Amino acid sequence: MRINVSLLPFLVATSVFGIACTAAAIDPPRNVPPPPPPPPPPPAVTVAVPADTAPAPTATTEPAAPPTNVAAATNQTPAPPAACPAGMQLIDGDYCTEVEHKCKKSWFDKSNKKVVCEEFEPIATCVGQRVKKRYCVDTYEWPNQKGVRPEVMNRFHQAQIKCASVGKRMCTESEWNFACEGPEMKPFPHGFVRDAAKCNGDHLWDDPNMKKVAKRDADELARLWHGVPSGSQPNCISDFGVADMPANTDEVVASEQPKNSRHAKFDSVHTGGPWYKGVRNQCRPKVYTHDEDFYYYFLSFRCCAEADGKPTDPRTPWQQRDKWTIEKVEKRAGFTIAEMQQKLELKKQNQCTCSAQDILCKTMCGTLLGPGAVDAKH
Repeated sequence: MRINVSLLPFLVATSVFGIACTAAAIDPPRNVPPPPPPPPPPPAVTVAVPADTAPAPTATTEPAAPPTNVAAATNQTPAPPAACPAGMQLIDGDYCTEVEHKCKKSWFDKSNKKVVCEEFEPIATCVGQRVKKRYCVDTYEWPNQKGVRPEVMNRFHQAQIKCASVGKRMCTESEWNFACEGPEMKPFPHGFVRDAAKCNGDHLWDDPNMKKVAKRDADELARLWHGVPSGSQPNCISDFGVADMPANTDEVVASEQPKNSRHAKFDSVHTGGPWYKGVRNQCRPKVYTHDEDFYYYFLSFRCCAEADGKPTDPRTPWQQRDKWTIEKVEKRAGFTIAEMQQKLELKKQNQCTCSAQDILCKTMCGTLLGPGAVDAKH
């Protein structure tokens, strides 16, 4: 059985539409007369110093001034600046635009009416083009904190503004693929064999109440939660060091589909697959059927940025092509970058609180999930 991994859909979720309600160096002074010579020193006094105490300088000796350049004083080469900010991983290499995997063992999931490949032959063939890539990606899903649950229920433009508020942007399809599969183009970050115990998955479908999900009902969202905190899956890490990519929560990325192509319907693309049984839960497969207003109880995101300190444009490839302004994105999100930055500051102080009915505030603070949510056991 041969699978083109770019064409495996996951259609279990029903689209929901909702309205969310350096320090600068100081130059030495110029043309300043030298200070007067110091007065002659007093007679030297001999002082007994205990063996475990460093000798104090005598009155006739001035302490040496510290070097202004430690690297130069020690004859060392200064360390180069980090390619990526803290909390991000560098992805650097040749990405293949189309990969072929051969399925060795599969099974049919009746509930989802889908053939699931359990094991692939341990080889991946690049049948597309090789493209050089170098960029940074968050180690974990937003808010990119180990031990914290990935945040769900954001619409595409809301996720985009959240990334922009910390100087980042949405990841693209190919960036997500490469960070997940690594240089060896594996179908799963951990190898060629599917394992729901390594990357949280295979939970049974639990019939979400779509009206309650649409209203962001906290109790219903808590009931439906089957995720685990970021960084709690030690075996679900890619060769690039990026964690929790397939399974657990699904993720949204920015489209790279050519204009007027078969999948060029929405800028919003879903990848990875959620925690349910019988879904894609691989690096390459994507879903192209949900628009930018879609949000869901298992849909999260992570951010990307340019490497080596290069400026990061918060707009997606499509938005740059169509000459969108970031103000247009803010309008679609329902809040601005500055407003989101204020919420992040409040979160640091544990003061990002909202009234029970303020859905937009809860979306910005990431507090939509009800207190009754219980993390999955895996």
